[in-house]
Amino acid sequence: MKTNFWKQSIHWFCVLIIIAAFSFPFVWMLLSSMKNQLQITSGKLFDLTWSLSNYRDVFMQYNFLHFIVNSLIVAFGSTLGSLVLGLPAAYAIARYKMQGLGLVILAARIVPGISFVIPWFILFTQMKLIGTYTALILSHMLVGLPFVTWIMISFIETIPSELEEAAVVDGCSQAGAFTRIVLPLSGPGIMTSSILSFIFSWNNFMFSLVLAGDRTKTLPLAIFNFMSYSEINWGGLMAAACIITVPVLVIALFVQRYIVSGMAAGALKG
Repeated sequence: MKTNFWKQSIHWFCVLIIIAAFSFPFVWMLLSSMKNQLQITSGKLFDLTWSLSNYRDVFMQYNFLHFIVNSLIVAFGSTLGSLVLGLPAAYAIARYKMQGLGLVILAARIVPGISFVIPWFILFTQMKLIGTYTALILSHMLVGLPFVTWIMISFIETIPSELEEAAVVDGCSQAGAFTRIVLPLSGPGIMTSSILSFIFSWNNFMFSLVLAGDRTKTLPLAIFNFMSYSEINWGGLMAAACIITVPVLVIALFVQRYIVSGMAAGALKG
């Protein structure tokens, strides 16, 4: 009995240490976002003179709501585009053993994203798409599409093909079997791949730095507004960082069980 007690005590102590280590940067960021420049640079973590003035300045002075809308448009657009193209691709690769196509798609995920920046820039310049949502959405799909495809390949392989064959026997077309049988059974996998694709797009900085314009600037790129040649507005920077981080944390907390179940289901083959 005592052995079990000590094992559980050690287990929870280790869990608390890990949680504290991962939470500390966010707690520091959150507390710093409610301090002025002098309080932040003093190095004192806890201060009772907190204020929300930094958040007010972020929205009123720097027009952060516009950047939030831009990030939402790009993130939802790239996620939707990745699903529209990735789901049929994953189905074809899984059912018809098109491993060559799968390797081509995987290569886009393996190669560092910075390798595509110059080709993207040249291509979109020729097409006069620099500074548009289209350029950002297509560039973000470079990672979102492989995410969706490779997560869904292993997930679709766990769905018995006999279900589709039965649907075809009953008069359903191949496309109908895909939309009526495979997609409904792939809910957790679709949720998982969608969330991962959305989070990548929401946090992406590199493609937005090169391809975005003043009208389409996204949240990570807007952080530059708080940096100047002579100083850094640490209060505004911390408030902006919290605004970028909180939506991702909320999504992770509410849908983590879908992510776990989707990844686990895709990892098992029956």
